[in-house]
Amino acid sequence: MTKVVLAGVQRESSQEVLRHAVRACAEAATDFSWLSRGDSVFVKPALNSGRRYPATTSPTAIGVVVELLKEKGAGRVVVGDMSGIEHVKLTTSGIADNRYSRQLMVDCGMAGAAEQAGGELHFFDEHGWDAFYEELPVSGSHWKGPIMMPNILKTMDHIVLMPRCGRHALAGNTLGLKAAVGYWRTDTRFEYHHDAETFHEKTAEGNNVPTIRDKQRLVISAADKILATYGPDKGCVIEPLTGLVIASQSTVAHDMVSLAWLLLARKDTPAWEKSFIKDPHAIALVVNYANRYIAGRLGGYCEIFGCQALQRNDTGKVKEDRALKHAFQLLGEAPTINFEVAHGTVPDTLIQSLHDRL
Repeated sequence: MTKVVLAGVQRESSQEVLRHAVRACAEAATDFSWLSRGDSVFVKPALNSGRRYPATTSPTAIGVVVELLKEKGAGRVVVGDMSGIEHVKLTTSGIADNRYSRQLMVDCGMAGAAEQAGGELHFFDEHGWDAFYEELPVSGSHWKGPIMMPNILKTMDHIVLMPRCGRHALAGNTLGLKAAVGYWRTDTRFEYHHDAETFHEKTAEGNNVPTIRDKQRLVISAADKILATYGPDKGCVIEPLTGLVIASQSTVAHDMVSLAWLLLARKDTPAWEKSFIKDPHAIALVVNYANRYIAGRLGGYCEIFGCQALQRNDTGKVKEDRALKHAFQLLGEAPTINFEVAHGTVPDTLIQSLHDRL
């Protein structure tokens, strides 16, 4: 049994209620015995753009987790990421178009929340092409080259992952596993999008490199708001009557529940919001050509012609999601989820609905 902790947040609750929910969820998901006084912790959010939560990680949640880590004895708490290719492009000679992740984190509100709570900020693009090291995927991986990870992770004792719950126009969803892309250098992102036949399998394998396996301790998402269509930067925002905070020490278990939550939100999304114009992942041809465009942005537009086709990953069942299916293979089996409610009220009917989609 793998524990996934839920906290209930009623619609239109104050930010203070959300703060209490995030804190309770984190403390129920782990006893923090892994954290010794003075240890350093890297907090990895989802900073794909400068848009506000739920297109990016909740600033409120970021602030709470930084505060909590400090209270538990952490020394340095560093919050950092590198944004998506639509907004930031790191090249061998520097940053293209003078567009930086730092400004996007300011725009979405995370930077202020992290610093006010006592955290530091770190952006991989500001440190240049050579500030990355090679991580080798597991044997039999679909990756041809190494995965280039940011040097700062070698100096940090622990990692806490803080994704959001949302739709993704190419991947189908963007949860914890997909958030690993933010670590990767441009050449790794290029292989990911160019060799697209195994895009989803590489998502799972990118979370199975030694640094993440050895250092990641907690995955926690504020999900009282869900980006139910389009994604990752824009779409229809759903605010359920009872929102959730979701936490686990297992990324795979977290994502199983987070995807079930996304599927429930999509069930309640108006049909016109899920139309082709509002939700282009519904059309396989659009997914394929949009991915070719991204590969061209990453590696040069001549690469569009050699790019493999990306297949839609759109399913109504959690265990049919391609990234999760491959993650189950890497683990040896799919986790059996044991729900625990840490804060507020989560109706039994909601927990049963989540169970039904696992």
